[in-house]
Amino acid sequence: MSTPEDQPSPEEALARARDARAKMAAALDEDQEPEADEPVGWQPIWKRPRRPKSKAAKKRELHKQRRRLQEAAKRRLAAGNSRRPRSRQSRIGNAAARRDARALSRVRHSNAWLW
Repeated sequence: MSTPEDQPSPEEALARARDARAKMAAALDEDQEPEADEPVGWQPIWKRPRRPKSKAAKKRELHKQRRRLQEAAKRRLAAGNSRRPRSRQSRIGNAAARRDARALSRVRHSNAWLW
């Protein structure tokens, strides 16, 4: 357990916190936008200034995107219309399940008494 003599006074702690805040603000300011004439070193891509694209580049990009979307739509349409045969096992299982359900339904809806 610490004794009161070991702990700094509240005024000292407040002064140290103010100094730390000033240092933090200075460190954060360094990382902000550079001056216009200042040479810029390496920066991550999300901090680099945006270069506007030319009209031709925009059109090229949109053309690529349109073609990609059209091809995806064709694939989806073909997948929906494909007549891929199901495995024999799944057909048999489904048919048997349908027959059982039909028979149970007949029994349930009939007015015959089961003793």
